[in-house]
Amino acid sequence: MQNPSGGLVAALDIGGTKIAGALVDGSGRLLVRARRATPAREDAATVLDAVAGVVGELTAAAEWARVRAVGIGSAGPVDAAAGTVSPVNVPGWREFPLVAEAGRLTGGLPVVLVGDGVAMAAAEHWRGAARGRADALCMVVSTGVGGGLVLGGRLHTGPTGNAGHIGHISVDLDGEPCACGGRGCVERIASGPHISRRALEGGWRPGPDGDTGAAAVAAAARAGDRAARAAFARAGQALAAGIAATATLVEIEVAVIGGGVAGAGEVLLGPLRERLRDYAALSFAAGVEVVPARLGPDAGLVGAAAAAAQRLGLWEWAPDR
Repeated sequence: MQNPSGGLVAALDIGGTKIAGALVDGSGRLLVRARRATPAREDAATVLDAVAGVVGELTAAAEWARVRAVGIGSAGPVDAAAGTVSPVNVPGWREFPLVAEAGRLTGGLPVVLVGDGVAMAAAEHWRGAARGRADALCMVVSTGVGGGLVLGGRLHTGPTGNAGHIGHISVDLDGEPCACGGRGCVERIASGPHISRRALEGGWRPGPDGDTGAAAVAAAARAGDRAARAAFARAGQALAAGIAATATLVEIEVAVIGGGVAGAGEVLLGPLRERLRDYAALSFAAGVEVVPARLGPDAGLVGAAAAAAQRLGLWEWAPDR
């Protein structure tokens, strides 16, 4: 992507723990940053006030004069067509008109909204592990499991901005009920809290600090704890089944795995790759490569900017190969 006009995109990354903002240029650099904690248990107005605080820091920067649009990657569900968000982990926002409010806060600039998994996909395709790949699934494996698709070299958002949401593919037809209303979803098995739950149910016990998070389970798995290893093996199996289903449906060439749980490395990726051979058996799906994400915590901001730039034609969209 090139940026011959010098225009910038204001990016917002909105999640259950933090609201981050940045001014992003056509090479993916974050020129100005702002951040607030998300008051996730407060009412809608209080959450919006935190967004306004982040936007206020960005608009106060000298570089704001070059901003041409706003890109938002939000925890979902989102509805890009309606301009609303209903993040599961921010109960005060239900069908909240975030696009309209962001437009008001930024003086009427055009606003593009996508889900956080789609934003991550946009970032990894532009500057990360999916760079140069025409067809990719990029996944966020954290407290939830999300994802986004690149098809034919372009970000594929779907009409509501949620396309590629692999976390809610059912991979266990008679499995446990999921918070989404489905049953046996990838997220119900492979997200951090459910990895921890499965390890505890299997007999793993945390250390003296009492940490029961997925990172602690990963450390125990690396040390050989059977229950911890089994929990990650089950998560890898669920992710493999979801990736194989995606590859069979739309013929991806690479699956990029990011998010906090992906920090477990081979404890997760080893079982995932092994089980992928069981599920992706057809010739056109069997070659899917599984790689870790590269961009880390900035992916949401970079991707929100990239999604807006592509949608609005602000920059020359030609991801480097």
